[in-house]
Amino acid sequence: MNQPLSTSATSAAQAQDHVDNARLQAAIAALAAFGGRPDGGVSRETLTEVDLASRRHLIEQARALGCEVMVDDCANLFFRRAGQRNDLPPVLTGSHGDTQPVGGKLDGAYGVLAGLEVIAALNDAGIETVRPIEVVAWTNEEGSRFGPGTMGSSAFVEPSRLAGYLDSVDKNKVRFGDALQAALASTPDVPRCAMQRPMSACVELHIEQGPVLERAGIPLGVVTGIQAVRWFSVTCHGMMAHAGTTPMDERRDAMAAAVPLAQKLYDFAAAEAASQLRLTLGRWQVAPNSVNTIPGRVEFTVDMRCVDDSVLDRFEAFLRAEVAAAGEAMEVSRFFQREPTHFPAPMLKLIEEAATRASAQAGLPAPMALTSGAFHDAMYVADHCPTAMIFVPSKNGISHNAAEATDPRDLFLGVQALAYTVTALANQEQ
Repeated sequence: MNQPLSTSATSAAQAQDHVDNARLQAAIAALAAFGGRPDGGVSRETLTEVDLASRRHLIEQARALGCEVMVDDCANLFFRRAGQRNDLPPVLTGSHGDTQPVGGKLDGAYGVLAGLEVIAALNDAGIETVRPIEVVAWTNEEGSRFGPGTMGSSAFVEPSRLAGYLDSVDKNKVRFGDALQAALASTPDVPRCAMQRPMSACVELHIEQGPVLERAGIPLGVVTGIQAVRWFSVTCHGMMAHAGTTPMDERRDAMAAAVPLAQKLYDFAAAEAASQLRLTLGRWQVAPNSVNTIPGRVEFTVDMRCVDDSVLDRFEAFLRAEVAAAGEAMEVSRFFQREPTHFPAPMLKLIEEAATRASAQAGLPAPMALTSGAFHDAMYVADHCPTAMIFVPSKNGISHNAAEATDPRDLFLGVQALAYTVTALANQEQ
């Protein structure tokens, strides 16, 4: 990638200055009406009827901006603004439109709408970029209706994954493959495009979903990467027996084994606080789960994340040693692993320059660098092309919640930084 900001600096600044905050806020409110809840939240799980209606809304908005609309085999929507050199791979931006069962109006949706606002700003400024620009709305990032999450972006990058997703079912036993075909059938006017198409670069704008930026009083974050993650299932075996008649010294209580192990894991995480290791024991299943029966089996999940994979190596070794010491009474299996994602330095430099200009014009502090603890589509797209992310603050660090919110000023600044970055990238010929 070329060094950023040479001849493209002027048009990047012009695009940034043509971002319209009123138009952005109206777009956010309009999309939030699809699945809007009385408490201000949004319920728009992937490929539901309300999600398909929101997709039609986005298609209409993109066409009104002069974009060509395309869809791939995983129902990822692409909105393309032509460039001077349409033979060159485009610059990609966007995020996802689906939400958790009880979500907010910004998670994912903000990134898609920000991309469309960038196109509107370029239109207003009369700027024709060298490369085309595409805005994407990825399918099923959340994974709340069908697992796993980030289906759309991961399948785009490696199309062979799609076949493994088709038999995933939701709580009503609806197959993802059937919901996917219904979604594709609902857009007969949208031409199909290939997955794994070349992209020159990708920038994803997202709310932080954590407290770091707000706590620091900084409106924009340059995301340096995404933490490594490993997921485990730990099972503790005991013997079910009557709670009232079995003496304490004769019990084989699976919970009595699980609780001390859980405490040791928390103690390990506390000792690694400087490395920013994050530990969650999130799902517990107890059998028979009866008030007056000694647990015969306890299963819990371990989610551990850190930007330094060597810390997770140490944690995993500790966990496995503790389980091994328990013999047949305990077992552990790892069911997911993802190495850390490190975004490339030239992309970070460009975003820092874009965010610094936007913040300075508003009389606000310069951006800060931070890592993402959450999964994002950018995690997979980074395997395909140079990729980076921009964060804006989340009030009280809240997301996946109807109370999710970001100051409109910060949302505006985020799109300004995105417009500058995307425009500069789209004016690079190599």
